[in-house]
Amino acid sequence: MNDASRVGTAPQPLSLASGRLAALSWGRQDAPTWLALHGWLDNAASFSRLAPRLANMLDIRIVAIDFRGHGHSAHAPAGSDYALWDYTHDVLDAMEALGLEQATLLAHSMGAAVSCLLAASLPEKVARLILIDGLGALNTPAEETPSQLRKGLMAHRRPLSRGPRYLDIESAVAARVAGGVTPLDSITATPLVERNTQATADGKVQMRTDSRLLKPSLVRFTPQQVLAVLAEIQAPVLLIEGERGILGERAWAAQARQAVPMLTRHVLAGGHHLHLEPQAVERVAEVISRETAL
Repeated sequence: MNDASRVGTAPQPLSLASGRLAALSWGRQDAPTWLALHGWLDNAASFSRLAPRLANMLDIRIVAIDFRGHGHSAHAPAGSDYALWDYTHDVLDAMEALGLEQATLLAHSMGAAVSCLLAASLPEKVARLILIDGLGALNTPAEETPSQLRKGLMAHRRPLSRGPRYLDIESAVAARVAGGVTPLDSITATPLVERNTQATADGKVQMRTDSRLLKPSLVRFTPQQVLAVLAEIQAPVLLIEGERGILGERAWAAQARQAVPMLTRHVLAGGHHLHLEPQAVERVAEVISRETAL
């Protein structure tokens, strides 16, 4: 029996924004809807263990989208980029398709960065932010802008390579575990890899992810810009970090937390994907349930 079956609700696939965005939905269709935003190179299955628990505990509907170029969603058109701010259109398109004037955003890692941009620029659209091991955006000091642009331009001019192919799902999971930017084990990685692969004609599996996602950004926000964004967030922010996550007591993370006007922080046992780790997800769900009920 899988995690969704144990907690009594299985995901429903959705197609949004005229088929451009794919999504998974948990909970009653007429329940209050939260929108879930995954991290870089992940997909909607990032919430496959947390979302059914929250749907049951809070009697809500959670719709987790695949960002453009990820999971089952369409890739960005040729000649376009995957800048961080481009993903805000995916969120707004999903909200429009779901009839949401305002939403609670449940977001992990890169999704947390996207949700912060949206909450600061369009505060009327965001009721609450629940951020999992992510706050603000990756940034580059202003003086490094030319070198960042050089890296991006050179990478974007190179021909695209074909996405990796594997003998089977197990091999694809092993590759994700070995090559991930942040540590995760095979049990944690499996839902992500299963949604992000497709069968080939010769019986192998290949990744769905757009290989352009691996190219460096042309431009990044500066640290000052990120802090300015965080300072403009009007919605209450619940930040749940993993003890082995990417934030912790690093100087930049502390500065980012201090910039947010209304922030509640919890640090739990777990890594960067603690919302997907079987040993941590129950505690994550409990904290979210308790804090959002206050």
